[in-house]
Parts: sequence; structure tokens; C-alpha cells
Amino acid sequence: MTNKPYDDGNIFAKILRGEVPSHKIYEDAETFAFMDIMPRGDGHCLVIPKKPARNILDVDPDSLRAVMITVQKLSRAVMKAFNADGVTIQQFNEPAGGQVVFHLHFHILPRFEGVQLRPHTGEMADQAVLAANAEKIRKALAEF
Repeated sequence: MTNKPYDDGNIFAKILRGEVPSHKIYEDAETFAFMDIMPRGDGHCLVIPKKPARNILDVDPDSLRAVMITVQKLSRAVMKAFNADGVTIQQFNEPAGGQVVFHLHFHILPRFEGVQLRPHTGEMADQAVLAANAEKIRKALAEF
């Protein structure tokens, strides 16, 4: 368990409160999924719990369970939506572990044989492309 407090001013908390726009893909009572605005590949999306949690070190077990169910659901959908060969799930904890946004989140990245992930440049993707990719994933989700 981390001894660092949860900061409700983080970008994902603001997205959950509707203070910052996002390309929503999926939402249920406990989780929220949306497009990564700096994707490392087409279809790169994120799943977060609605309940505040800094990272995997302090998340409530029930909230983690709900997030993982959504991660699996979204993984299947991005595979179908992008006709992907595989999927990479990433999750980082604390600065030394690579965490930048301190609200628990899982990256879902569709993967293709022989295609490397794009580097994380900090550059935002075209909003129209993100919207189109979100729609592709929502359509695939509807088929499950």
C-alpha cells in the first residue's frame, strides 16, 4: 500500500467529473473506458475505476475486480475492431514504475505482427481519428 494520498485534481478524475472531454468508449457503475489522446497505436485506450485509487498498490479489491472485467471486455473489442493479432495490457505504478497520471489506469493496445508501437511523444492525436477509433470499438463492443 502506498502512503501517498490520492489527488482528485488529476486529469482522469477531471475526465470522470466531466470537467475535461474524452472519447468515451464504455461506462458502467464502477468503470470508465476512453481513448488515449497520445496513442502508441491505433485503438490505444484506457480503463479506469470510478472509485478513487492512486494505483494498484492502494485500489480496493472490488474496484480492481471491476476494472479487470472491463479490461478483458475492451481487449476483446479492440482485437475485433482493429482485426488485431494480439493485445498488450500495460499498467504502471509510482514514478519509478513509469506512472505519470496518479489514478489507477490500464492501457489496452491492439498489436499487429511485425508492427512496433509508436514512441510516446507527448503529442496529441487528431481528435477526428480518436473519435472514429472510439466508434469502431463501441460497435465491436455491441457485438459481445
